[in-house]
Amino acid sequence: MKKIKFNRTSLITALAMLAVGLLIGWLIKPSGSMHTSPEGHAMEPADSSRVTIWTCSMHPQIRQSEPGKCPICGMDLIPLDDNISAEAPAEIRMSPTAMQLANVQTAVVGYGLPTKELRMNGKVQPDERLVFTQVTHLDGRVEQLAVDFTGEQVRKGQVLASIYSPELVTAQEELFSAQKIRDMQPALFTAAREKLKNWKLTDSQIDGILAAGKPRERFPILADVNGVVMAKKVNLGDYIMRGMPLYDIVDLSRVWLLFDIYESDMPWAKVGSTVSFNIQSLPGETFNGKITFIDPVINPATRVATARVEVSNPGGKLKPEMFASGVIKTRLASKKESILVPKSAVMWTGERSVVYVKKSTDHGISFQMQEISLGPLVGDHFVVKQGLEPGTEIAVNGTFSIDAAAQLAGKPSMMNPEGSAALAGHHQSGGTAAIAPAPDASAPGKQAKAAVRHLFDIYFPLKDALIKDDLATARKQALDLKKAFGGTSMGLFSGKAHEQWMSHSADAVDALGKLAAARDIASARKYFKPLSGQMIALAEAFGPFGAAAIYVQYCPMADNNTGADWLSLDAQIRNPYFGDAMLTCGSITETIK
Repeated sequence: MKKIKFNRTSLITALAMLAVGLLIGWLIKPSGSMHTSPEGHAMEPADSSRVTIWTCSMHPQIRQSEPGKCPICGMDLIPLDDNISAEAPAEIRMSPTAMQLANVQTAVVGYGLPTKELRMNGKVQPDERLVFTQVTHLDGRVEQLAVDFTGEQVRKGQVLASIYSPELVTAQEELFSAQKIRDMQPALFTAAREKLKNWKLTDSQIDGILAAGKPRERFPILADVNGVVMAKKVNLGDYIMRGMPLYDIVDLSRVWLLFDIYESDMPWAKVGSTVSFNIQSLPGETFNGKITFIDPVINPATRVATARVEVSNPGGKLKPEMFASGVIKTRLASKKESILVPKSAVMWTGERSVVYVKKSTDHGISFQMQEISLGPLVGDHFVVKQGLEPGTEIAVNGTFSIDAAAQLAGKPSMMNPEGSAALAGHHQSGGTAAIAPAPDASAPGKQAKAAVRHLFDIYFPLKDALIKDDLATARKQALDLKKAFGGTSMGLFSGKAHEQWMSHSADAVDALGKLAAARDIASARKYFKPLSGQMIALAEAFGPFGAAAIYVQYCPMADNNTGADWLSLDAQIRNPYFGDAMLTCGSITETIK
């Protein structure tokens, strides 16, 4: 009995010690132990080293370890996607919302027949070989004018004027005297008759004088050609001398179309090229002709040469000084189709040309920079010599936004092909460009409008400097405007106004940087075009500014006949793309008031 009692006591003691040990072990367990879900299922151990990265939807270069406000624009930070670790080092990811905000559009590359389309502007002019000057062949006084205004149509042989000529009266009397002794001295009669013919009298006129038997005091001047009187140089009662011009007459049955061809477009225009052209005052009608002559010398002021097209003009539809728009379509020498990409898809620095190739994976959409070799520009497309294969999907719009996101994220970009491992002052975690949904639209506030208006106070003097061909002032104004953009606080913009500011300010600053570094006036005007495009968008979004109207003006001949816009406070056209060369070329396309 004692033995059994001893064993029970030992067992109880052992169990109590085991319970105490388990309790102590539970109290001192490590933080990395398994968690249990509310349903009782085991969960993975918590990782205390994992830190949520917070970024700005509009400024993906911002990386912080805790939530807060963006130090640039003041927007709330959002958590960074955990899947970005799967992103390739050279790729920049963009969410569908980010692509929509940046207006990114893509297209699939394919083959096409490269055809260069050269657009030209010109005027209808008379054929110089059909311009005549009607002169008088005798001395006398103008007694009658049958054609007394310009623009009148005349026919060959038509009476233009009547002249009293004492010399002609004397010559007719000599003819009558010679006629009386014609049988004895036929040579004298022939000489008297030839004298009248030298004054452009016809045989029928001379026979009429002989039949009348008395001299004619008034002698008619007959038109030598058919045509239209372009200038009248004599009045009734004027005394004229032999060889003096009476009228300028032009035959408009055939006319010339004189088109301006820029120096850079000369390789695409040849003698024999077919030109299809339209006349502004004859809408809906298309005319065709061939180039018969190209000036061998380029105009040093406008840098253009003149191409001449000769066409027939039945009915006189084509009138001198009418404006014409012509097109030459030239197929390249290649016998096979070539890969073509839209001009808007290509970014270039002068030495390198790149596009952004779209890639879709399980983690989302990303873009990767691809360097390509370009051929000639044909219309709105470039010929790609190498670097792309048909079927590749590339970004054709919004490429600057993608490139900017790549630069901010330290990825390879147009200006930095090697990329950057880190951005100073910010934690890097893959450089995603994911953007949160846009805030609700709202009208721009007074402070935002005032800030944008200040930018236009600098833009207009920049435009005026280009009008005056003043490169130094234009560069200074461009630098000042760039600084003004940089000094504009993001906190002034909210909602829709914030989106509009972000959509246009970056491209404007990029154009200003290039304009400020331009080495000549032509380069400055090249970068003024994209700047004006962004300023027009800002004026439409934030204007008008007070009672003054802002005029959107357009020149179809700017930028090698592709056309360009600009803004002005004055309705009068003063072209900043040509200056004194073509100061008044352009028209108003929109008024912001």
